[in-house]
Amino acid sequence: MASKKDSEDDVPEGEDGEVAAEGGGKKKPPMMIIIIAAVVLVLVLGGGGAAFFLLKPKPEVSAEKDKKGEHGKKKDEKKEEKKGEGKEEKALVTIKEGPEGVMFATLPNVVVNMQAADGRPTYLKLKLTLEVPDEETAEALEPAMPRLQDMFQSFLRELRPEDLKGSQGSYQLRTEILRRVNLVIAPAKVNAVLIEEMLIN
Repeated sequence: MASKKDSEDDVPEGEDGEVAAEGGGKKKPPMMIIIIAAVVLVLVLGGGGAAFFLLKPKPEVSAEKDKKGEHGKKKDEKKEEKKGEGKEEKALVTIKEGPEGVMFATLPNVVVNMQAADGRPTYLKLKLTLEVPDEETAEALEPAMPRLQDMFQSFLRELRPEDLKGSQGSYQLRTEILRRVNLVIAPAKVNAVLIEEMLIN
């Protein structure tokens, strides 16, 4: 009768031998894992290279874009210049010739917040035309407009709605505006102030 040890020695080599080698010795990595890792590495490197070459801008295209960009900038500059010229051409004072060489200069509308006795906000809107003796005086009004507008704001804000009632109120308003305009544009002189429109709201 053979012993158990002898029966183990009699086991033929083959699959059982491999099992014994795997159990007792060092494990070798399967060949499949190495192949997959190599394929993944090749794909990653290949994809990165392809992306680099495909997404890289062509020198001709970028040069054309630069030319278009410069051309577009020039167009924008021209548009801005035209806009600037349009603003300069649009005068604040409208000058018209009247009878016997007299000139009429219509100023931009003046809107101010007035003091009301009951505390309610009250607005005054004035459309004024100045009668001037000649064209030189009319042209002197345009550069003086900031000072004139400041004068209108400071003077008219001090008025109350009751100060402008009736013909006496309108006469006093014209007289005061005439005096103040002549102070601003001196040595030029305005002949008269005409109130074309006066609204109190």
